[in-house]
Amino acid sequence: MRLKGLSLKDFAIVISDYLIKNGIEVILTGGACVAIYTDNKYMSYDLDFVLISYNKQKLVKKLLLGLGFSEENRSFRHDDIEYFIEFIPPPLSVGEEPVKEIFEIKKGKHILKLLSPTECVKDRLIAFYHWGDRQSLEQAILVCRDNKVDLEEIKRWSVNEGMSPKYDIFLARL
Repeated sequence: MRLKGLSLKDFAIVISDYLIKNGIEVILTGGACVAIYTDNKYMSYDLDFVLISYNKQKLVKKLLLGLGFSEENRSFRHDDIEYFIEFIPPPLSVGEEPVKEIFEIKKGKHILKLLSPTECVKDRLIAFYHWGDRQSLEQAILVCRDNKVDLEEIKRWSVNEGMSPKYDIFLARL
């Protein structure tokens, strides 16, 4: 498998598709979604995939080691690429709620499943809401500016998370 020179998006597509073809369903989350949705206005070198099944960790490790990756502190790295991969156990959720909307990006016969832009904004806001992470707030704003997001859904979710005051900060910054 050729990895050298791939963009983050293409790397995510190749890895996701490879795992899917080997019976492992994953959804891309985190900063890599921000990079994809903002055409790299925010750059991430960390690809966070949520595993849909609990019992696939060992198979993931076997498959990636077979491709020449090495495991370092729960991350997988490859000498031919600057990105690294982490796998998050299920369930796929943002805050207290399960993720509602998954998007697919297709390139030829390859498929990448990732959070929708709205779910990506929630994913970034949760770090701002709970840990005051301003960088995550800025990432959420970038995604909103470059994509169609459902602000009513984000507001509803923010209220359910008990974060109305911080939602107001987000909205004012937006």
